[in-house]
Amino acid sequence: MRAFTATLGTETNTFSPMPTGMRNFEQTMLLRPGEHPPHITEVTAPLWATRRRGEALGWTVIEGTCAFAMPAGRTVRRVYEALRDEILEQLRDALPLDLVALGMHGAMVADGYDDCEGDFLVRVREIVGPKTAVGIEIDPHCHVTEAMVANTDAIICFKEYPHTDYRERAGELLDILSGTAEGKLRPRISVHDCGMLATYPTTREPMKGFLERLRQLEQEEGVLSISIAHGFPWGDVPDVGTKVIVVTHDAAAKGDALARQLGREIFGLRTRVAPKFQTIEAGLDDALEGDGPVVVADTADNPGGGAPGDSTFLLHELLRRGVQDACYAPIWDPVAVGLCFEAGEGATLALRIGGKMGPTSGDPLDLTGRVTKLAADAQQTFDGNPSPLGDAAAFEVEGVHIVLISTRDQAFGTDLFTNLGIDPAAKRLVVVKSSQHFYAGFGPIAKRVVYINGPGALQADFTKLPYRNLRRRLWPMVDDPFAEPGGVR
Repeated sequence: MRAFTATLGTETNTFSPMPTGMRNFEQTMLLRPGEHPPHITEVTAPLWATRRRGEALGWTVIEGTCAFAMPAGRTVRRVYEALRDEILEQLRDALPLDLVALGMHGAMVADGYDDCEGDFLVRVREIVGPKTAVGIEIDPHCHVTEAMVANTDAIICFKEYPHTDYRERAGELLDILSGTAEGKLRPRISVHDCGMLATYPTTREPMKGFLERLRQLEQEEGVLSISIAHGFPWGDVPDVGTKVIVVTHDAAAKGDALARQLGREIFGLRTRVAPKFQTIEAGLDDALEGDGPVVVADTADNPGGGAPGDSTFLLHELLRRGVQDACYAPIWDPVAVGLCFEAGEGATLALRIGGKMGPTSGDPLDLTGRVTKLAADAQQTFDGNPSPLGDAAAFEVEGVHIVLISTRDQAFGTDLFTNLGIDPAAKRLVVVKSSQHFYAGFGPIAKRVVYINGPGALQADFTKLPYRNLRRRLWPMVDDPFAEPGGVR
């Protein structure tokens, strides 16, 4: 068995003011053949799984480039084309092949390419031909397109949000691809458009129970995989929206029926799936009731969804109220971090923080505080894997401990604070810039979790987003897109 594996992706927020260029890939992940580490990461899970399967079964595995960028705005065209063509050249050199296992995101948009995954997969299929098994593992925050479906044998999404099951899903992908290459499986992909935009945390009902049901359905004869493609509402592309993907063994009619059934069930849950988002004022009122620690999610400025990570709206209100015994992280501000390092630990200084990337970031805050801790090349962990923060500084202002970072990222684990001498479990309020990935690390210490969606690049009221490229009507813009002229069919 000859197998090729590589990674190419990012999550594109087309409303973000930040372009995605080569430097973003270099700072996040740009690994050429021979540079791949032995441990698994979320975006290189197919490579890791293919490597391990190959070692166990004596396959010849050719590892291509792995390129992934922190979510931001549209990828620069020449950057996408350069990385795409680099991997495609490696693919040509690896021929002949029995299978191709790719790590992608599913919501990558570049200048001139609304569907980077589809564009890439069309070219992959042209190179390897119709008999090679081709499959992708993608983030559920994806746009499932006709080009993606037509040029793959399997599309597998992570089931969990936070994404803690990428190992299992990579194994699932390899099972299908290897079975296809060996002639034991004839996978068929069925997709149903749910006609809606929403967010779907799986740590709470109703999605937690819904996923358990999916796992049971996957035990039925002929059903190889079921994925819920949540969609990424902050990508203004024609195929945005929630979809159900069912992969069957030569049972397209069964897959179509099951995808439609599950899709309509999800549509029935549309008002219950998202967490209760509150305004900054109401959310802080709620968070300050009762004992702590209460974890407050600043979802509108989540760098994991392409937001800058430097908004000041929530921090301003926290300080205006004189809230004590709180911590707040992370704020992306390399300039402020550099000034903290210049002043040194223990220094008191006036610092201008945040508000640098545009209207969705708010105004900079001019604060006087104390540098309590510095960490060069700091990091946090997500599911056991390190996530770099660059140089980082802890800055205390009137009882609020702020973590400033120089490499943009969202909040994952409590070590985001503890590595800088802050114990979040001992605080009344713990404010994190994240939508849901924080939950795996912070959920265990939280008495309660409050989700705030104020101003920012990840506006949770999708009816307020300035879409220009929708080609069908979706909920919540309309009550029933299946009954609307020009709606979903």
